[in-house]
Amino acid sequence: MNTQPTLAKEGGDTGSTGDSQSSDGLKAGLKNRHLSMIAIGGVIGAGLFVGSGSGIAAAGPAILLSYALVGTMVVFVMRMLGEMAAARPSSGSFSAYADTALGRWAGFSIGWLYWFFWVVVLAVEATAGAKILESWIPAVPQWGWALIVMVVLTATNLASVSSYGEFEFWFAGIKVVAIAAFVVVGLLAVFGVLPGSDNPGAGFAHLTDSGGFFPMGAGAILTGVLMVVFSFMGSEIVTLAAGESEDPQRAVTKATNSVIWRIGVFYLGSIFVVLTLLPWNDKSIVDKGSYVAALDSIGIPHAGQVMNVIVLTAVLSCLNSGLYTASRMAFSLGRRGDAPKAFARTNKRGVPQAAILSSVLFGFVAVFFNYKWPDTVFAFLLNSSGAVALFVWLVICVTQLRMRGIILRESPEKLVVKMWLFPYLTWATIAMIVFVLGYMLYDGGSAREQVVLSLLVAALVLVIAVVRDRFSKSRADVTPEA
Repeated sequence: MNTQPTLAKEGGDTGSTGDSQSSDGLKAGLKNRHLSMIAIGGVIGAGLFVGSGSGIAAAGPAILLSYALVGTMVVFVMRMLGEMAAARPSSGSFSAYADTALGRWAGFSIGWLYWFFWVVVLAVEATAGAKILESWIPAVPQWGWALIVMVVLTATNLASVSSYGEFEFWFAGIKVVAIAAFVVVGLLAVFGVLPGSDNPGAGFAHLTDSGGFFPMGAGAILTGVLMVVFSFMGSEIVTLAAGESEDPQRAVTKATNSVIWRIGVFYLGSIFVVLTLLPWNDKSIVDKGSYVAALDSIGIPHAGQVMNVIVLTAVLSCLNSGLYTASRMAFSLGRRGDAPKAFARTNKRGVPQAAILSSVLFGFVAVFFNYKWPDTVFAFLLNSSGAVALFVWLVICVTQLRMRGIILRESPEKLVVKMWLFPYLTWATIAMIVFVLGYMLYDGGSAREQVVLSLLVAALVLVIAVVRDRFSKSRADVTPEA
């Protein structure tokens, strides 16, 4: 007997507008303003602020094309995911859709890999936030700050989904305002019309005055792609959160339609400003960080501390969303029988308490590994989750190829968001992702190590999934129908 629940049961129809309790036990506590800000801020990770300097150093001004290529890929992936999520909002998002379209093994594998990715991110972000806080208040040791940050955000997620939404609304709001202000002020300085600016106002000259637009050669674009691809992870969070919103279909549609300008303004816009304010080979871009160096060139006082506040906000936002995302994926796996049943239980506030606590427990363990064995155990965890983002995007593409037919057959009226030029753009996106993975293997170094270790972990999870699936089927064959 097949015990796998249908997608609708798992959370496919989470209620109409205004429902306070969704059909899967989660509370529809996220308001439209929460979802809007989660959608906008979801693509702005700490990696954008911290890691963009090394990308600029590796590719020069051509890093803009690297961001544009990856941004285009993410826009296509989000469009595909939006098509499925608008038709069938689910707390398991792409994992639940893979379960339906490709088989239980696919939903199990990608769900657990995604959970693993985010609990490792919890440790990375907790440590990053602790370093900033320790520099401000050294009386509290770094491990103490990491513990405080994790405990506070765990309590927030345990309180209610609306608490998570409210925290994320303000965290994301600060990031959005900060980058928008940076772009506006930076452009004024670029054209020499910012009052009191120390920048000479060179216009667009810095894009070509230090070895041209391709100072490291056209091949550096691909190197840049490898360095920026993971800073885009998180854009899919809104499709998981939509299952706990007042109007899931409207929220997903709005988020999907706005992803182009969000990536254009926050990623391409801000990096463009950095490259026009400073020559790409200015040492301060790597030494201080691209955004701090740009603010210093304008003459913004205390630029480093201003940026530290913004980076801390981005870190806390990522931690908050990472814990939420990992717990909801664990909840969805529990609902489908692919995780302990306790994960699928919600308390009277509609919060999956066991799923949250198990996710944060692994996060605490990973933080301990980071302090105790940063170059061995934690390095393995970090590298073995490094390529999971690309695996997730690949599964979304393949799933959408099958889900389009399922949606058209079962509920065609819910196909309100459609992937452009289906199936050609879907196949093109699959080819792009496979190419990036292949180039990572070819490029060598840390990129190759990340792909190899991630593939090993994925293979292990896949073997477990297939064995479980076959075991379940063999039991079903010998169990009489109830």
